Amino acid sequence: MIALAALALASGLTAAPPAWHDNLTWRGQQAGMTVSPTGGYALRGPFGERAIPAARGRAQTASPLFDGLFAMAQDDLAGDSVSAIHDGAYDHDRSIPCHCFVAGEKWPYVWTRDVSYSIDLGLWRYDVVRARSSLLFKLSGVRAKDVPQGLYPMQDTGSGGSWPVSTDRIVWFLAARHLLDDRAFADKVWQALTDTLAQDRAYTFDAHFGLYRGETSFLDWRQQTYPEWTANDVVFIAQSFALSTNVLHYEALRLAARMAAQRHDPRAARYTAQAAALKQAINQHFWRRDRGMYMSYIGGDGLPVEAYDLLGLSLAVTSGVADAERARASLAHYPVWPAGSPVIWPERADQPIYHNRAIWPFVSAYALRAARKVNDPTLIAFEIESLMRGAALAGSNMENYALLTQATHVDDGKLGGPVVDSPRQLWSVAGYLDMVTEGVFGLTDDGRVVPKVPVSLVPMLFGDRERITLQLPGRRITLVRPEALDGNLLVAGTARHAGNDTTIMLKAIKAASIPLRTNAPMYAPVTPAAPTVTRDGGTWRVRATGNRNVLYMNGKRFGGVGDDWKVSGQAGLCFRVASMAADGVVSLPSRQTCVGDVAKLTGGWPRTWSTPVGGRFRIWLDYDNDHGPINTGITAAVKRLVVRCGKAPAQTLPIVMPHSVGDQASTFADFDIGALGAHCTFALEQGFNMSDLAHFAHYTGGAGGSAGPLNEARIGALHIAPLP
Repeated sequence: MIALAALALASGLTAAPPAWHDNLTWRGQQAGMTVSPTGGYALRGPFGERAIPAARGRAQTASPLFDGLFAMAQDDLAGDSVSAIHDGAYDHDRSIPCHCFVAGEKWPYVWTRDVSYSIDLGLWRYDVVRARSSLLFKLSGVRAKDVPQGLYPMQDTGSGGSWPVSTDRIVWFLAARHLLDDRAFADKVWQALTDTLAQDRAYTFDAHFGLYRGETSFLDWRQQTYPEWTANDVVFIAQSFALSTNVLHYEALRLAARMAAQRHDPRAARYTAQAAALKQAINQHFWRRDRGMYMSYIGGDGLPVEAYDLLGLSLAVTSGVADAERARASLAHYPVWPAGSPVIWPERADQPIYHNRAIWPFVSAYALRAARKVNDPTLIAFEIESLMRGAALAGSNMENYALLTQATHVDDGKLGGPVVDSPRQLWSVAGYLDMVTEGVFGLTDDGRVVPKVPVSLVPMLFGDRERITLQLPGRRITLVRPEALDGNLLVAGTARHAGNDTTIMLKAIKAASIPLRTNAPMYAPVTPAAPTVTRDGGTWRVRATGNRNVLYMNGKRFGGVGDDWKVSGQAGLCFRVASMAADGVVSLPSRQTCVGDVAKLTGGWPRTWSTPVGGRFRIWLDYDNDHGPINTGITAAVKRLVVRCGKAPAQTLPIVMPHSVGDQASTFADFDIGALGAHCTFALEQGFNMSDLAHFAHYTGGAGGSAGPLNEARIGALHIAPLP
């Protein structure tokens, strides 16, 4: 309807009343906004009625709906702005003083990723003191005495006992970069940045791939986005590489290079080089030329996975990791549904609605930023409308919505949902505010005004007005529409500045619009069982159930589509399969089946081993870590395995042993032996985990908290396998 009205205006026809002026209709439901005599608003919808007080920030457009929803987002933010926080897992749910932003109505605590993405989406504009205070609350020194000291952002409780299974605490710096005008805060950011980058380099960086390991950022409900067998085994996740987390590390390295240069620190060149190398590695390993998109994650051996996520993809675009061609291709190939963009694709038919089959407004806000980066009016308008519709129909900025209906709940038995949802979810609030300030009015992080308004939204925003205005504390922006709408995107023409007032005369251009992908298959096939592998003469015979499977050997595609393959080789070989649907979509990978020669070392430490041949070898440990459940905690066991072979320099390898259900294998690491072989010794040294941080003395929800640091597991045999 908005687009049709825009066409009528552009052609000089008499237009009907602008769509979404004071109400909208969706799937038989309606939301309407009226202006109250006090300058506030009243919103009526399926949820009932909500009175919205007048806000400090004001949008003045032709649409009371648009203006009122902006005021509602500020009212939601007021509800999330507190002087004390609490959570059942910290200080026994007692109140903790904190001049902070909480994560939402149902989440009255400060979480690293939530508050960091929210501040990056512009909350630093609305309450700079509270933004800094929230970030400082998530910064901690070290309490353990047997590890190096430092200052680090916390990886909150999470999969397998938190960091380094999950590694997106680095997002803290995405937020902190906006608040560096305070010298004392900037000094803390610099210390934390250098300490964290050094620690992540030592424990999560893989020099062979040039990437950082760890779970996808924010997508931390394993069965929703990873193979279902990771429900009780997160080692695959700890070993893998995620697009989103690697882009966040890229952004942190770029920030470190800038801050080092400002301080005349010689590390500036090193950080610049590491950022450039990481950008190259991301493009080398995550880009799927056949799909025209970046994969969400890949296996620890480089295994390509048919999984894509909108946050990682959007961050790749906005950060500049994706060049112009790949940025446009990614946005063109990522699918949408009428209500909005899903946070993951393909969906899982066997999982309820949460990350799966869902729209998350804060991710839509990052997708809007990506659409602006490539000047795509179609996707810009699509994400703006999705954000508005969700907030209007729910009466608040909700955590998430069902993908097909944009409802806050769909009754579908065990597959219904969203399973968890919350009003005034902080990053949804931030995403909405960012949609108004940057998405419509073009106010960028550096204070420039760069509007990119789709002509299709002119009827809603301008109606018969000449200009629209955004009034923020200390800043006023006015956009003036052009006389002719002879294009599809309104951008800045001439500008006038008077103190804190900026007036932009818009001009219409014809931008290369990217068609929305509306016909993608929704679901991935079911994940198959691990393949069976048997000896067949001088070869290995690999079989899979079903007749349309893809085989991967040591992370690389092998052979054609089928169910039976023959493979040669004696060295360590590991096989996985994935099912392929008739539409070409491939399932998530199966568990692996490994064969070949493997040495097994037991006994005390150090352990010794000799080999007459050189080459590259893979090493891992049997272990049991019962210090917490699979889905939470801070006691992933982390060790440093020191390998000394012959007269070669020692090689130090991080080994991660997440919370487990009984005995299983740890993450693996690879080491080199000279061409003639060598006698090797293996020593195990203490590593670092989140329980070592001082702040986690407040953690009362499990091991490693108030009782003191805990970084241990029951360790069994050490295994060594030659690599092909």
